[in-house]
Amino acid sequence: MTSQSPFTEDIVPHTARTERVLLTIVGLFLLMNFFSLAILQQSTWQPALHFFVWVGCAIVGTSVLDRYLPNRDALLFPIVMFMSGWGVILVDRLAPNFADRQTLWLLLSTAVMLLVASLPQLLRWLRVYRYVILISGIVLLVSTIVLGQNPSGLAGAPQLWLGFGKIFFQPSEALKVILVAFLASYLSEQYPALRAESRLKQFASGQLWMSPRILGPILTMWGLSVVLVVWQRDLGTAALFFAVFLILLYVASGQTFILIGGGLLLVIAGFVAYNLFSVVALRVDIWINPWAEADGRAYQIVQSLMAFGAGGIFGTGIGQGSPTYIPVVHSDFVFSALAEEYGLLGVIVLLACVAIFVMRGLRIAVLHQDRPFYALMAIGLSMLIGIQSFLIMGGVLKLLPLTGVTLPYMSYGGSSLLISFIILGLLLRLSSEVD
Repeated sequence: MTSQSPFTEDIVPHTARTERVLLTIVGLFLLMNFFSLAILQQSTWQPALHFFVWVGCAIVGTSVLDRYLPNRDALLFPIVMFMSGWGVILVDRLAPNFADRQTLWLLLSTAVMLLVASLPQLLRWLRVYRYVILISGIVLLVSTIVLGQNPSGLAGAPQLWLGFGKIFFQPSEALKVILVAFLASYLSEQYPALRAESRLKQFASGQLWMSPRILGPILTMWGLSVVLVVWQRDLGTAALFFAVFLILLYVASGQTFILIGGGLLLVIAGFVAYNLFSVVALRVDIWINPWAEADGRAYQIVQSLMAFGAGGIFGTGIGQGSPTYIPVVHSDFVFSALAEEYGLLGVIVLLACVAIFVMRGLRIAVLHQDRPFYALMAIGLSMLIGIQSFLIMGGVLKLLPLTGVTLPYMSYGGSSLLISFIILGLLLRLSSEVD
């Protein structure tokens, strides 16, 4: 008969209790918003259905996680359920025709997340079969370049989706997790050699060049980013891939010069893209001065800025603002709608949620500092969410050029929601593996 340590007996109920308290608070917030939305739409069944689906996902999710991952991080799941539930409310408010579909994606995403979190061998498979996974990702990318479609059917729109009947999937979303898993596996294997080639040793020996072990991956990832910009005009995904890669390589090697050199390559790629591709030039031009074309090409970003101004500190209230003047507001500009109807307080709450998510991911990495693969996976996955959120938030606020990425867990989009929940599942699994 084996004995269980007092530490384990204490942490299991503590984790479950914390999760349940947080989910109850979140549920009350969402209930009030769904109720307000039902009054506004004069339809009770649709918001009620979406709320009860969310409740089911929360209850089943925490029950399954209690069984398979009792020692998991207690904050990650409630934070994600809060943001995803809030996202369903916003989609229901901004584009009611898409709300049912978003709710179905939430149900599917929760199920897939629980499957990912409950597979004890998944992390080992990602580490061992990294080249198989990488080749699969490259096949997805090439397939999108050759067979890509756009659900809108508009001429000239970016062809970033693969379609199967009426179901569309964006392969670049899956490629995010694939690349992080591959890089974490590769860099963890090279970790001792990378650390041995520190900048101090290079300066001491007079070697100012960068090792092929470092330079090769940098140029490869830079080339992949250029491919995404050239063939798919996917500026946001290219910037996200390269930024996350630089962070992982910097963490693995400890060489500050990597960030400087990578930043220069990113600037060079951006300069070339600006001069070659009209879509990139447009986004940079309206970033520099949108007011000159406020009723033309810069209409979207100008309306976004006006939404932030209209929201003030406390917001106009759900359904009381006019965020629908912003084109595609339920997808790329959902952050603007949130700012108008929930105000600065809502913006601060969302920023805090993203920051806590990233900090918990980095905390998991610190706890795995003796296992480089686990640590790099936690850093890469949390940085995916953090940097993607920063890119789109900065874009709609005109702090950065628009990149076209979605706001994780909040924006409408099945592919984005599904992959973001897979990231959650992997982080929960990593948090439970702490010794």
